[in-house]
Amino acid sequence: MKFYQKEIKLKAYNRGFHLVTEEILYAFPELKKIKVGMCQIFIKHTSASLTVNENADPTVRTDFESHMNVMVPENAPYYIHTYEGPDDMPAHIKASLMGASVQIPISNGRLNLGIWQGVYLCEHRDHASGRNLVITAFGE
Repeated sequence: MKFYQKEIKLKAYNRGFHLVTEEILYAFPELKKIKVGMCQIFIKHTSASLTVNENADPTVRTDFESHMNVMVPENAPYYIHTYEGPDDMPAHIKASLMGASVQIPISNGRLNLGIWQGVYLCEHRDHASGRNLVITAFGE
């Protein structure tokens, strides 16, 4: 069994949901060496998250952002953790709801995603710097 791991830094993105599949594939060519296996992508931050969803229609990403902002509003009167700005505590909650990692099967050296699927960086802060991902792939 082969194991590969790499930490990459994504460019800074604005708040919202962004397709980063191609950035991940470009930065991790070792994936091509695995015929059958798994890939885990983990984000090393508490105010951004990852998910897999629609890769074709960008309005899906816009709707995700709109819905998350209704579901987890800024300036809720019960927030205690407020010293890092009004977007910080909601960003922590959104990150926990969405998750810190995704696992995707590898088949013939490629991520075995559905035709309409891609990996999203879910950026929950207004002014975040680049985000660090740890990509681990293993298999035969």
